[in-house]
Amino acid sequence: MAFADTFKALSDPVRREILVLLKDGKKSAGEIAENFDMTNATISYHLSQLKKAGLVFESRYKNYIYYEINVSVFEEMMLWFSQFGGVSDEKK
Repeated sequence: MAFADTFKALSDPVRREILVLLKDGKKSAGEIAENFDMTNATISYHLSQLKKAGLVFESRYKNYIYYEINVSVFEEMMLWFSQFGGVSDEKK
């Protein structure tokens, strides 16, 4: 995973809001777009950036594409962040 792509994708508030929408389960692009006042093309662009960063998966069912969070990327980020968590009891 490239942290630069991940942080770049997370720097946009629309993309962060999309991830919040996806925390409850997968949604189609149309279901996601209903929550924003922007064109479908703009939503598609944000979804492609999230996919490029590995933050979401897409799956196809009939004529629809569904998006869901890639939890493993968040777990890897949390593991990386945890190294900055302060002084442990062993180092006091």
